[in-house]
Amino acid sequence: MNAKIILADDHRMVREGLRSLIESQPGLRVIAEAQDGLEAVALSKKHGPELVVMDISMPNLNGLEATRRIKGAGRRTKVIVLSMHADRRYVAEAFKAGADGYLLKDSAFGELSQAIKTVLLGKRYLSPGIADTLIEGFLARKDPAQPSAYNQLTVREREVLQMMAEGQATKQIAKVLNLSVKTIETYRKQIMDKLDIHSVARLTKYAIREGLTDV
Repeated sequence: MNAKIILADDHRMVREGLRSLIESQPGLRVIAEAQDGLEAVALSKKHGPELVVMDISMPNLNGLEATRRIKGAGRRTKVIVLSMHADRRYVAEAFKAGADGYLLKDSAFGELSQAIKTVLLGKRYLSPGIADTLIEGFLARKDPAQPSAYNQLTVREREVLQMMAEGQATKQIAKVLNLSVKTIETYRKQIMDKLDIHSVARLTKYAIREGLTDV
């Protein structure tokens, strides 16, 4: 096995620790690091790695949306999502986004190593502890889940929503996305109309609940 890997996490010390641990394993090589979801997507497109190890909570573009874009590009890149959340909703959204593995950030390195080997073999990986939570949640459900209004948003609207929830001003969002201020204002109105939420404070709460940001 000789796999090229990209690390995506907004904490430099976490990336350095992951790099050191991963490269201690034969056949695994970290070729690039990303500090947010936008950079992770760009680096994946540039390098075409076998695997991206992706933090779920990152600024500008979260790990779920970044995963969705990487997998939607038609490449064979695998994605393992790292998260602090064991809640079944986060897990379900990660796999719907196309993730090949879901791992809690406090897992031992041996588990990450196993997850990497598993997904590179074309299989999915889920932390054993999370599996128990998922089964309990499934058995406790009496009604089918209601579709989320979030699914009505376009990819760009989700991106703008996350940045708004992170407290970024309209001009700042426009600069990051290379769009006009007027375009961002249009997106903001569309988001509010679709979600029927008409204040930034409530949008922020909604974004946190949907797992877009931990702010």
